[in-house]
Amino acid sequence: MKMKNNNPSSRRDFMKSAAVITSGTLGLTMLPQFSTATPLPTENRINVMGPREGFAPHIGTLLSMMTWMRDVILMPVRGMNTDQLDFLLDENSNSIGAMLFHLAATERFYQVHTFEGKEWGDFSKEDLGRFDVAMNLGEEARKTIKGNNLEYYLDIMTEVRENTIKEFKKRDDSWLMSVDEEWPWGPTNNYCKWFHVCEHESNHNGQFKYIKTRLPGGKFSRG
Repeated sequence: MKMKNNNPSSRRDFMKSAAVITSGTLGLTMLPQFSTATPLPTENRINVMGPREGFAPHIGTLLSMMTWMRDVILMPVRGMNTDQLDFLLDENSNSIGAMLFHLAATERFYQVHTFEGKEWGDFSKEDLGRFDVAMNLGEEARKTIKGNNLEYYLDIMTEVRENTIKEFKKRDDSWLMSVDEEWPWGPTNNYCKWFHVCEHESNHNGQFKYIKTRLPGGKFSRG
C-alpha cells in the first residue's frame, strides 16, 4: 500500500502504543465508559470536550476534539486576502492556501479509506482529480493552487467535514476501535487514524503562524 506524502513511518511512536492499547475489546474496556441510562450530553460549547448527542460516546468525543482543532487552525488565517494566502516563503515552501486545501484532501482520503473500507490509494478518478495535487503539495501545488480567496478553501473544508460528521453518525464505538493489522504504522485502529487527521491540522497550524509573521507589509507581523 502506497501512501502519498503522509509519511506514516515517521509518525510518533506513542501513536503505535496507543493503537495497541486501544485495540478491540481491550480498548473499549480501558477507555472511559459513558452511561447509557441517561441521554448523552448536548454540549455545543467548543471548549467542553466530551460526547455529543447523536453520536456514539467516543465518536462524539473525538468529533469535539476535531471541532476544537479546526477552530484553532483557522484563527491565524482569518482576514487574509488572496495574495497572502498565495505567499511563498521560498521556492520550496507551500502556501497557506495550498495547505488549507491539503487538510481537506487528507480528511477526504481518510473518509474513503475508513468509511468505504478501501485500501489506501484506491481512490476514485473524481477524488484524485480534485484532491491529489493538494494531498501531495510541492511543485505542482505551487503552480496550480493559487488565485483563490479564503472563502474558496473554507467551503471545501466545510464540505468535507460535513461528510465526516454525517458518516460518524452512522457508526458506533466498536467501529472506532476496530484494528487494521496491516497499516504501515503497525496495528492501528480507526480512532488512531482519525486522531491523526486531528493532530495533522495541529502540525500545519504551526506553519500557518510562522508564515503569517513573514507576510510582506507587516499587517500580520504579530500574533
